Amino acid sequence: MSNTSTMKAIGFDRSLPIQASNSLFMFDAAYPEAAPYDLIVKVSAASVNPVDAKVRVRAAADGSLETPRVLGYDAVGTVVEVGASVTGFEVGSRVYYAGEINRAGSNARYQAVDSRLVGKAPVTLGDAEAAALPLTALTGWEALFDRLRIGPDDADKTLLVIGGAGGVGSITIQLAKQLTRLRVIATASRPESAAWCRSMGADHIADHVDLVKSVRALGIETVDYILNAADTIVHWDAMAELIAPQGTICSIVEFDGGVDLTKLQGKSAGFVWELMFTRSLFKTADIAKQADILDQVSRLADQGKLRSTLMKTLAGFTVESFKMAHQEIESGKTIGKISITY
Repeated sequence: MSNTSTMKAIGFDRSLPIQASNSLFMFDAAYPEAAPYDLIVKVSAASVNPVDAKVRVRAAADGSLETPRVLGYDAVGTVVEVGASVTGFEVGSRVYYAGEINRAGSNARYQAVDSRLVGKAPVTLGDAEAAALPLTALTGWEALFDRLRIGPDDADKTLLVIGGAGGVGSITIQLAKQLTRLRVIATASRPESAAWCRSMGADHIADHVDLVKSVRALGIETVDYILNAADTIVHWDAMAELIAPQGTICSIVEFDGGVDLTKLQGKSAGFVWELMFTRSLFKTADIAKQADILDQVSRLADQGKLRSTLMKTLAGFTVESFKMAHQEIESGKTIGKISITY
């Protein structure tokens, strides 16, 4: 337990362009208190995801927040305190997690996190490498096995990953190749992103600029599963055309307006959402499954079957580091993940 009542954190109170001087700032925040299922973690590193930038530009669009909001949905660190109902962890445990969308995040020196969402960090990975994994690995795992319901009997079927070089796409390609017998097509539009997808294990590369033509040029008429980690509306018509009869599309990208679901009706095809925060937001009965998934991912990493998708590391718990990471994320050209070491 800390002997101080405050800690340093980085947050925002207005939704400003990242280039603005006060888009993110450092401040003294209250030291977190542990609820019964919580761990208090001294954060060693965090990674930055598109959700960080989305929350920053939306959460205070209508006025200033009374209390600065602390972002951060990926972290690795050391447990310094355990709540009364916690099992499986002790002070000194090295952990990693993606946390919760509605609690103070990992852009702080210390963080309270529900232990049922926490895994033991891979021992073979450094802090920056481990911090790059939780949110995207949970998203990819849940998309494949909870939403698309891919099983061991799904041999000789095809998965199309739209946005293959991003954080979610990168880890989903690896999970699919290690844990299923699917053929994986990943989309990429630049030579460097195509090379990255191949290094993750993709069997084929398609260009999302003309997705239907590009997939069919591979000799593949339809695909059994689609994971859209890019733009749902932009790719909707192509996904509806490419999905096989009785196939399923999963998207992680929300959108304004609507899509024409009747395009799937004749094929009896399905559409499903994946949001990694659903279990924690609604405190579902299976909330602890996230800890189990992270532990399985950790084992796969330690066995050399999964590699970190870390592409860039920024050093130092500074406003400048986080602003640089947000700016790169907002460019839409990021390959893999960006981590910040504290």
